[in-house]
Amino acid sequence: MSTARRVVLETWAWKQRNSTIEHVLNEVEAPDVTGMELPTIGWRAAQKYPSEVHVELMSSGMIPDPYIGFNEHTVQWIGHAEWLYKSIFTYEPDSAESHKVMLEFQGLDTLCDVYINGDKILSADNMFQTHCVELIPSKLQSSNTLFLHFKSAVQYAKAQEALRGRVRAGSTNLGDPSRVYLRKAQYDWRWDWGLELMTCGIYRPVVLSTCSVHIDNMFTKASVNGNLACALEVDVGMKGQLNEIEKYRVVLKDSRNNNVRAEEISAGGDVKENVTLVYWTFDEDEIGLWWPVGYGDQCLYTVELTILSKQGVILDTKTLRIGFRSVKLVQEALQEPDQYGTGTTFLFEINGSNWIPADNFLTTITPDRYRAWLTLLRDGNQNMVRLWGGGIYEPDVFYDTCDELGLLVWQDFQFACGVYPAHDSFVASVRKEAEQNVKRLRHHPAIALFCGNNEDYQMLLQWGDVKDFPAIKIYEEVLPSVVETLTDPVIPYHRGSPYGGKGWDTADPTVGDVHQWNVWGGKELPYQDYDKLGGRFVSEFGMPSMPCMKTITYWMKDADPKEFHAQSKLMAQHCRAGSFERRFAIAMNDNFKVTEDLETAVFNTQLMQSEAVGFAYQSWRRNWGAKGKQYTGGVLVWQSNDCWPVTSWAIADYFLRPKPVYFTIARHLATFAVGITRTVIKNRPNDRPRQFYEFGAFQSRGATLDIWAVNGTLSPRSATLELHFVDLCSSWSHRETHAVHMPPNQATELLSIPCPGPPKNNEVSLTGYEDWTTTSSVIVGARLLDPNDGGVLARFVDWPQPYRFVDIVDPGLKTSVSSGRDENTTIVSLEVEKPAKCVVLSVVGDGEDVKWSDNALDLMPGDKQVIYAHGLLGRNIQASYLGKEKARLL
Repeated sequence: MSTARRVVLETWAWKQRNSTIEHVLNEVEAPDVTGMELPTIGWRAAQKYPSEVHVELMSSGMIPDPYIGFNEHTVQWIGHAEWLYKSIFTYEPDSAESHKVMLEFQGLDTLCDVYINGDKILSADNMFQTHCVELIPSKLQSSNTLFLHFKSAVQYAKAQEALRGRVRAGSTNLGDPSRVYLRKAQYDWRWDWGLELMTCGIYRPVVLSTCSVHIDNMFTKASVNGNLACALEVDVGMKGQLNEIEKYRVVLKDSRNNNVRAEEISAGGDVKENVTLVYWTFDEDEIGLWWPVGYGDQCLYTVELTILSKQGVILDTKTLRIGFRSVKLVQEALQEPDQYGTGTTFLFEINGSNWIPADNFLTTITPDRYRAWLTLLRDGNQNMVRLWGGGIYEPDVFYDTCDELGLLVWQDFQFACGVYPAHDSFVASVRKEAEQNVKRLRHHPAIALFCGNNEDYQMLLQWGDVKDFPAIKIYEEVLPSVVETLTDPVIPYHRGSPYGGKGWDTADPTVGDVHQWNVWGGKELPYQDYDKLGGRFVSEFGMPSMPCMKTITYWMKDADPKEFHAQSKLMAQHCRAGSFERRFAIAMNDNFKVTEDLETAVFNTQLMQSEAVGFAYQSWRRNWGAKGKQYTGGVLVWQSNDCWPVTSWAIADYFLRPKPVYFTIARHLATFAVGITRTVIKNRPNDRPRQFYEFGAFQSRGATLDIWAVNGTLSPRSATLELHFVDLCSSWSHRETHAVHMPPNQATELLSIPCPGPPKNNEVSLTGYEDWTTTSSVIVGARLLDPNDGGVLARFVDWPQPYRFVDIVDPGLKTSVSSGRDENTTIVSLEVEKPAKCVVLSVVGDGEDVKWSDNALDLMPGDKQVIYAHGLLGRNIQASYLGKEKARLL
């Protein structure tokens, strides 16, 4: 009799295959780590574990960093080669005859034949599956050789395409269409924000286990009813010598490791493979609920299951961390129509962003890096993250961290932008993939939704070829049945994203979710139209920008100085968006003065991203009304992160450096928010219906202002609305205040007024417009103040647009610096004499990045803003802003 033993195989050697597999399998000597020149290198000791071939080649100095310069193109041969891994492991037979030996591969990327001592034990072809092989103890030796033979994903996919036919899969910047035939992360083939790197290797651990009884599956059903009463059922699935089991012990512990409940259950005479062990109901206040961040605490509990033998020996154990919460996708009829019509809600009462894999090299993403990324999102007032369907099912640490931080997870199944096959072997592989990952993820309280795919329905509609859609079997039969069967309480399932209206009308703004790409892409509309381009739930939208100069300098390492301009070949190498030059030119020329200076162009793209995405957020959050008028139930920006240093839609770049848009989103998603919409008054009846510029004597008769606010709490709130009007071209200014009331958990319209401005210029004859006064240089600041202590609840500043027509004046920016509560914190105070747009603080010199509590600020005279800089460490601060886009020392 013995307890279960688990050993992680961490010592590996690798090489490129340059001989027959039969020859390789006959090698029994220890790995030669001296190595030879490419392409016939010998065995080398793996420097990383888990391991990927590209990372090993870089660690050995054999290839350059693909993220720098044009190096991506010099490493493409790697994806066409075959690679071998080898591990020597020892084995000591167990004294018990009944013991089993299991070899678990938690992540193989992707096509891999596995051999032990020359015998093939596994052929893997699905990156998203865990592969568990039972070994025959009598065939194991005291020293054993484990070989992994990784084949070319590129060649396999093309061979399948030749066999089964070429299909459509996104556009040319979304990878080769043959990718749909292989269950591998689709972004490895290239995406419109990612480079092409066909990785392979042992990207998650390999574990050798011995046991007589093995817990194959543990199902914790934590439920919360309508009265918030909690219950827990624990089921277990087992394999092995079940007659050895005497009893089970189930313990529920809180986050302080205190026992909440504990029970021992006798196994009885006839032990089944699947058993319900306990069903507990809890008294009021015995259990704390798990809430999304901003709505309550994230109470987490641990369920411990122990299986004991008749001799009291522990046969196997398993623990899961759970939370008690209910989750429901609410799709109810709306009481009144909005600009799109009526339809139904689509809501979780949340906002957040889209997540792509944080690196092309998955083995380099440490738990600390996952936590840093997710904490960044949480601190930016986001409470949902959508795991996009062209990446991977993330490791456990990702979902554990979401549980702890209160971030809800929208989990796509891994299908994106293509016509996927549905032949029997493919469907069977997908079913196994789905079952494994649903079982692995279902206990996490953060999981709010499983979604069938990303944009597959949408692309079929765009192509007008809806008849040829074999994967409908997967999205409408296989995946929903897996989710319904394996989750209890059932986690909501959504067929695809976007998905909604009649006949799969994925662009229907009244039903389901939409991806809004008619700004930047699609019809290439101005971002000032975002308020007309919403929907019931906007699960994708965005505007790209360049990252900061520090990140650009990284990929420009050793580059020719002539490459340091916005339209250089090397800048293009690090921007994968389709037609990006044309699309950037349209949006940039609409809004900013043309520049050939790289740093100025970088700032302008970031300001454009910040303004565009910010306007979308405030417009759509404004649509969150009272019950029956919840016209927009959530917004997920594309995208939260990058997988390499690149110009993209990310709100923080590869190095976790937030762009201005990150801080703008945080302010719009704060508990309290205030917004302004400026509507330009037309001069003549034949003026085009909508314009957003108001410069010049004959361009506009001024503007009207609509001011609204959001109260994100569950209690009503009174406040003082303070409006401050400042003219850039004169000394004129004006202030006024209004008492306002904000109902709970909704947006409220506060005020609609003409925009005041300075007295009219009497030297200009404006016959027929005697009351006209220019507003084209008037900046409008709004603050929500606590009526009791005058504290600022929210602020927003509205500028006339487009910015290329605004006559910027020196704001007279002044800063003061003082010590914070600890030696790592510095308090920075900012004041201006005239309004300043998007003041971005940065640090002079090298060293660790500074973490700013806020940044990219719109400043108004008389409104001092205070932010905290963590890690400044005595370095000087510099600033850039509209009109002074090149950072200057303060």
